[in-house]
Amino acid sequence: MSDISEAVRSILKNAAKKLSGAEKREFIAEVTLELLDGNARKAEREFGWGRETVKKGMRELKTRIRCLDNFAARGNKRTEDKLPRLADDIQEILAPNGCVNPRYFSYFKKNRPAPIVVRKILVDDFGYDEDQLPNQHTMGLVLHRLGYQFENTRICYERKGGEPAD
Repeated sequence: MSDISEAVRSILKNAAKKLSGAEKREFIAEVTLELLDGNARKAEREFGWGRETVKKGMRELKTRIRCLDNFAARGNKRTEDKLPRLADDIQEILAPNGCVNPRYFSYFKKNRPAPIVVRKILVDDFGYDEDQLPNQHTMGLVLHRLGYQFENTRICYERKGGEPAD
């Protein structure tokens, strides 16, 4: 690799950064085959490219079959996907309109449901572990995704006459 100048090395690294997916792997594989005798370890050492990525690119180049990138499988899954019963349990605590089930009135102060209180109910009454549930901020995001808004919410219950209380 000593016969390639720093300028050329920098240009190749920069060009690879501008590409993505199969195009990037193809470019990396071609550079590795032409300049580094197809040695993935040299490509890793000289350019900082991942060995497995180089090998995958060389296989794709050889077979002309592109591997699919599974971007959807990356990252952290939503809390509702990890805990499938969570949405149903939250709906049992809060009605779809944001009113509180009378069974849980003792948890709420000043008639203001809050994500931290919903989280506490889930731990106390529904058997969730503290570590299993997200923090207060993320619980607020979960509640928002489920359609609950807490800025204008009040605790609702029905009086004996069937009218909602104020």
